[in-house]
Amino acid sequence: MLSSAVAGFSVSIALIVAIGAQNAFVLRQGLRREHVVPVVLTCAASDALLIGAGIAGVGTLVTGRPVLLTAIRWGGAAFLLCYAVLAARRALRPGALLPTERPPATLGATLAACLAFTYLNPHVYLDTVLLLGGIAQQHPHRWVFGVGAALASAVWFTALGVGAHRLAPLLARTTAWRLLDGVIALLMAVLAVALLAG
Repeated sequence: MLSSAVAGFSVSIALIVAIGAQNAFVLRQGLRREHVVPVVLTCAASDALLIGAGIAGVGTLVTGRPVLLTAIRWGGAAFLLCYAVLAARRALRPGALLPTERPPATLGATLAACLAFTYLNPHVYLDTVLLLGGIAQQHPHRWVFGVGAALASAVWFTALGVGAHRLAPLLARTTAWRLLDGVIALLMAVLAVALLAG
């Protein structure tokens, strides 16, 4: 059983460490110290839910409905492009970047954005429902594998959100925030184009 949990943790951490839309959002929230704990809990709980759905066999239902996959892909691309535009605007307007010059977003708005980054991203379904769910089926203790995978997600998002404040001294200047938002805008745009091309 331990080997299944370790395998789940290892495969999951390898998949989620790559910087994507969700990770970039959690990082930004951590840097701004806005609603970090609810965002981390939402991301970790969502991953656990999707991993569980994959282990339960939902992946086979999703792959059998190409219309649903297409709708998710287009919706996700539109959302990522909108966020890319917002990040680019922040990068071009330095005054909007400093934490003290912008009121913090409400908890509701932050969680809505967090849920959108999670559930409008087709890659999250590929990684959690299809890939992790499929790999779990090969283990004798598939639900233990799932617990290990969900634990990896929780550890990663906690480290990213809570540990981001350590980067704050590096991002104390407006130029650094402009660079971060420029990179985020580029990343979101590239992910959106990749979704549309896929």
